[in-house]
Amino acid sequence: MATSASSASIQCPCSSSDFSPRPNQPSLLVFSGGTAFNGVVEELKKLTTRVAHVLPVSDDGGSTAEIVRVLGGPAVGDIRSRCLRLSDESTAEALAVRRLLGHRLPLDAPRAKSEWYNIVEGEHSLWTGVSRPYRETILAFLVYFQNEILRRPNESFCYSNGSIGNFFFAGARIFFQSLDAAIFLFSRVSEIPPQSLVLPVISTNDRLTLGCELWDGTVIRGQNEISHPASGTMQPVDKECSSVPELPSRIKRVFYMSSEGGNSLHEVFPTVNSSVLDQLSNVDCIVYAMGSLFTSICPSLVLRGIGEIISSRTCPKVLLLNGTHDRETSGFTASCFVTAIADALNRKYGDPHNCLENSPNQYINALLVPKEGEIPIDVHCLNSHGIFNVIFVDSIRDPKAGIIFNPKSLINALANLVGRYISSNTIQS
Repeated sequence: MATSASSASIQCPCSSSDFSPRPNQPSLLVFSGGTAFNGVVEELKKLTTRVAHVLPVSDDGGSTAEIVRVLGGPAVGDIRSRCLRLSDESTAEALAVRRLLGHRLPLDAPRAKSEWYNIVEGEHSLWTGVSRPYRETILAFLVYFQNEILRRPNESFCYSNGSIGNFFFAGARIFFQSLDAAIFLFSRVSEIPPQSLVLPVISTNDRLTLGCELWDGTVIRGQNEISHPASGTMQPVDKECSSVPELPSRIKRVFYMSSEGGNSLHEVFPTVNSSVLDQLSNVDCIVYAMGSLFTSICPSLVLRGIGEIISSRTCPKVLLLNGTHDRETSGFTASCFVTAIADALNRKYGDPHNCLENSPNQYINALLVPKEGEIPIDVHCLNSHGIFNVIFVDSIRDPKAGIIFNPKSLINALANLVGRYISSNTIQS
């Protein structure tokens, strides 16, 4: 439960009716994964569509894992998931396109393969409502994806639980030999607002492998093995599943590994997407979203250039605290989240010639906390890090995820934070 203390500026945001969107929408950059933040994307659109969604490309689970195994390349599942959440829903055709690209094949492998062939041959009912131009564009890249599978007869591709959007994305990426071009095409096909950007933190055509080092010296290879070890099936991931075993020790850091590597000696240092740095330098607010701390958020923070720019900004830098613990953060308090983010941005435990020494409050200056959440709010420790602005936000209980933010209350709290920053800057200028 949250603790109270007079030394911190702990506030409850006003109701959603207190905030009216500005004629000129504020700009945000959000570091997140593909699941937890998706639930508030629709509400965020009411505040602003000027949002840069920065996502990792190191996921190696589920449908994405099978594509990467057979065809190589970066993981696109989180990017596809966010693109779909941002896609247009205003017309019947937009909904039909969203339904098609959001469809998953059955878990049963023979049924999945049969349904896939029905789709790729243009005979499935999912094509209903999709006009000829859209149909031909989408189908062309699905067919291209299928041809790439057939060109690898030695690799048996499993369509079980496959995402049609992932298949389309992979086909476009391979055709253009560009992840950015594939995102551009997907964004246009799904009619994402032009000012909403979906940015891979690393723009690459190569496979990326995430590793983590525990405090006991253990090294774990692969995002899925770190966050939610698979049972060997293609079942949808349940990150909140209580049967997931605990880590033998807390996570010290995450890093990128070579495709052949098995320990920290095989660490590699990919280059951050320059578009991410451009956006970081100019947005009105930087947000670290709720979700898997070490496998969804930190992979975007450990890259050279990210910490340098964030520490130089004076805008709101807001951590959205999780409402429940998971395998990665068992036993964490709020200040543990802050320390982990600061360590990642400082690259504290990597190459000693590549580290920074900035204090946590140069990276985070406000916490939004879901009421009745499980994470203890250790105010005195937060104060010792120079963080005094802790804002409690209405929450709801999700049957699967536990305590999560009430989307309207969360976006209202963000709106007020950004609004005060913009107002103070306007007065000063």
